[in-house]
Amino acid sequence: MQILRLKETVNFMAFRKVAMVFSIVLMISAISLLMVKKLNFGLDFTGGTLIEVGFEEAADLTKIRQVLDSNGFEDGVVQLYGSSRDIVIRLAQREDVKAEMLGNQVLSILQQSTDKNIDMRRIEFVGASVGEELTEQGGLAMLTALICILVYVAFRFEWRFALGSVVALFHDVLLTLGLFALLGLEFDLTVLAAILAVIGYSLNDTIVVSDRIRENFRKIREGGPAEVINISLTQTLSRTFITSITTLLVLAALFFKGGALIHGFATALLFGVFVGTYSSIYVASAVALALGISKEDLIPEVIEKEGAEQEQMMP
Repeated sequence: MQILRLKETVNFMAFRKVAMVFSIVLMISAISLLMVKKLNFGLDFTGGTLIEVGFEEAADLTKIRQVLDSNGFEDGVVQLYGSSRDIVIRLAQREDVKAEMLGNQVLSILQQSTDKNIDMRRIEFVGASVGEELTEQGGLAMLTALICILVYVAFRFEWRFALGSVVALFHDVLLTLGLFALLGLEFDLTVLAAILAVIGYSLNDTIVVSDRIRENFRKIREGGPAEVINISLTQTLSRTFITSITTLLVLAALFFKGGALIHGFATALLFGVFVGTYSSIYVASAVALALGISKEDLIPEVIEKEGAEQEQMMP
């Protein structure tokens, strides 16, 4: 039975060094992108006015930008929104002009540049103070979540697993932020909520794997730590695969059919679930193994009851 079990075990840890180098390269690339390109913060964080307009025909973004530039809106950002006929215009905050007046002014300028009808869909305004508050609170929320996770996993399992879990979560968040910086996608409150959801998903997957590793360290007497981790990962592979696939199917439906409002949310979760599944295997477990996790670290201490020696001496 022992030989059969070993033959059926996938040797995940044989590739841990390659995966570690791959993850480090990705993390360095993500940090570089965040420093060079930076995140494209939405109005929830930066403050300003967002104007959504609809055209009868496909909108010419180049012409719209030229029209705005020639009328004093050089800071305007023009993007397609869901279809080629719908666009959003993001303008920096103007303290002397109300959002409604600014929207009517932009609509009038665009209407004069074409003989087609243009519909005003919505106007949103966020103050700069609100944006700064959201940025600070969002960062504190993620930092608090990581600290609480570190303490929880350290108490429930062992400090090596706790450190591996936090490294995996940091890895997932950093790569997701790097993807948004690379693609220039808008980072708003819905994306922040998606990243917090990615933390929860990745943590759940990591805890399931860690729990099975701890259980097998206590059950399996033969084999080293790497072999026990491989057996544990193999045993949880079907659960991880089924959970990831079903989650990705739902997120794919949201991505393709959910509309532009939740496009960033679905993108962050799609990428986060994929990266979270990878990190549970090749980051959290590999870090714990690299830190020297062993069976002795996970064997519960035997607490002798008072008077146990006297009971053993009695006939």
